[in-house]
Amino acid sequence: MMTDEGRVSLRRLLQRFTASEAEIDAQELRRESAECGGIPAQMCSRGQVVSVAGRLRTVVYTPRTNLPTLEADLYDGSDVVTLVWLGRRHIAGIEPGRHLTARGRMAVRDDRKVIYNPYYELDAPR
Repeated sequence: MMTDEGRVSLRRLLQRFTASEAEIDAQELRRESAECGGIPAQMCSRGQVVSVAGRLRTVVYTPRTNLPTLEADLYDGSDVVTLVWLGRRHIAGIEPGRHLTARGRMAVRDDRKVIYNPYYELDAPR
C-alpha cells in the first residue's frame, strides 16, 4: 500500500515523463524566477511595482517618427512581460536568450503587460 508521499512523488514522476519540452522549460523558468525573488508575471497587475525574472524571447527595435523604442519580451514561465526602453536603439546585453531581472511599475498596453524603462540586472550567461 502506498503512502500519500509515495503517490505524490509517483504522480510528479509521471507528469515529468509525459510533459512536453515547453512545459518542462516553463517549470524550470518559474523555479529560477522564484529563486531570483521575482513575482510570477501571471500574478502581476496594472499599477503594481514588481520585480520579474526570466528569459528574453524577442528583442525588437521599433523606429517611431518622434521616439524610437527598444522592446523585449521577458518570459518567466507563467506569462510574458514586454520591457520597453523609450528613446533607445540598442542596449548592450539585451538580446534574445539572456536571463535578467527587471523592476518597475506594471502597465497594460493592448492587453499586454508592459514595464516602461525598467531597472534591470543581467544574469550571468548560461
